[in-house]
Amino acid sequence: MSLILFSLPALEAMAGDIRRGCGATAGEYEMRHFPDGETYVRVLSDVAGAEVAVLWQLHQPDSNVLPLLMLVNTLKDLGAKRVGLVAPYLAYMRQDKRFHAGEGISQRYFARLLSQQVDWLVTVDPHLHRISALSEVYTIPALAMTAVEPMAGWIRTHVTNPVVIGPDGESEQWAASVAKAAGCPCEVLTKERFGDRDVKVSLPHVDNYRGHTPVLVDDIISTGKTMIQAAQHLMDAGLSAPVCIGVHGIFAAGAQQEMAAAGLKVVTCDSIADHTNAIALGPLLARGMKEILQ
Repeated sequence: MSLILFSLPALEAMAGDIRRGCGATAGEYEMRHFPDGETYVRVLSDVAGAEVAVLWQLHQPDSNVLPLLMLVNTLKDLGAKRVGLVAPYLAYMRQDKRFHAGEGISQRYFARLLSQQVDWLVTVDPHLHRISALSEVYTIPALAMTAVEPMAGWIRTHVTNPVVIGPDGESEQWAASVAKAAGCPCEVLTKERFGDRDVKVSLPHVDNYRGHTPVLVDDIISTGKTMIQAAQHLMDAGLSAPVCIGVHGIFAAGAQQEMAAAGLKVVTCDSIADHTNAIALGPLLARGMKEILQ
């Protein structure tokens, strides 16, 4: 596969992993802003007739998407055969239905926009809640890779005697997949309601894991409250403070400080740049690109 990969400078480490993984060459371009905020783009590589991919950060999408579209359209104008998007974190997956009268369904609108602009999409663990596949909203080839194996590899290397814990019932399938890949046991916290405000959270078979290191896993860490509450229940049950692993560390304001104050070690994949990044997704994305382009 002959491929030219363009990327944000902030994603160069990931871009290097991807280039090595799929044999791509680095695309060169200039991008800056005029005094009024408009985006200037100049492509320096020859892309005529070439297969092209763009590695771009879609976290904080409202400021990142328009420069992306300017680059994509410039590449197409210069004769690129196809232009695909590699988005480690896929934005606008949250609003997937009309929860209240008058709301827009932004997931559909964003999918329509990207489907009109790029020829294919590769991402990692998008938040699929009320849809089962990206093909339900994207009209281009769209491949969702999963970070289960990279996360499991990190657990095997860095955690002694781990037990993977799902913080709630919704995380059961996800936690079980990570635990299976890591070769360790898995449990899910259970909730028992005794009234509107009286809820008991417990860990089944807690006595089996006194000597284990709990590992809480989730796809997104935003406010951190789910992790903090789950960790507290584990520590109340006599287990050690857990390691918290998330694919996408969005981190609302104050979330990291609250998790640190709770004594939690937090590890994330590098889909969104942060000091907690410890799990590289570049090799995984390279495999996805090879699959979608074969």
